[in-house]
Amino acid sequence: MTSQAADGPETVVASRRSKITPEREQEFYDAVLAQIRECGYEALTMEGVATSTRCSKSTLYRQWKTKPQFVAAALRANRCPRFAGIDTGSLAGDLRAAARAAGDWSGRDTQLLQALGHAVMQDRELQEALRDALVEPEIAAVKEIIARAVDRGEIAADHPALEFVPAQLFGVVRVRPVLEGQYADAAYLTQFVEAVVLPALGLK
Repeated sequence: MTSQAADGPETVVASRRSKITPEREQEFYDAVLAQIRECGYEALTMEGVATSTRCSKSTLYRQWKTKPQFVAAALRANRCPRFAGIDTGSLAGDLRAAARAAGDWSGRDTQLLQALGHAVMQDRELQEALRDALVEPEIAAVKEIIARAVDRGEIAADHPALEFVPAQLFGVVRVRPVLEGQYADAAYLTQFVEAVVLPALGLK
């Protein structure tokens, strides 16, 4: 006699999902994000992803029931703490290194954020996935950099400018395309850190 658990929907979903390899799944995710960057979230369709990856729409719908679920999964699958490993031994050095690293990916991330646009504000799952993938890892890394500096005695834990460092770094990444029509590249962000962030912290 077949057990009830074996016939349950979780088992069926697991069986269906097992037919797609991790490499193939990542191919779908890459296609989703590429199409969002190129055409915007509203223009993204399951059919378009299916065509570009040479699979059937039914395959995608079995895996991800809706477009928001698909996009949220793609965002989370591409979660990458880009500041991981930064530890120069000083807060100023770490912030300069973070600026250079942020400049390397700011264009692609800003493009993705702009393309998601209004949809992120309308769909809570998308909003949470975006924060999980592109916001929280970087904020956590900057906070870790600051915590190390406090532990070394470089800066007081209650310095009034410390809490605004993440907002300064990520704010300028997001706002430069609006103000100047250009992404915040490594050179721009490094100059920003030198001229604005370090002086605010009393560092050189």
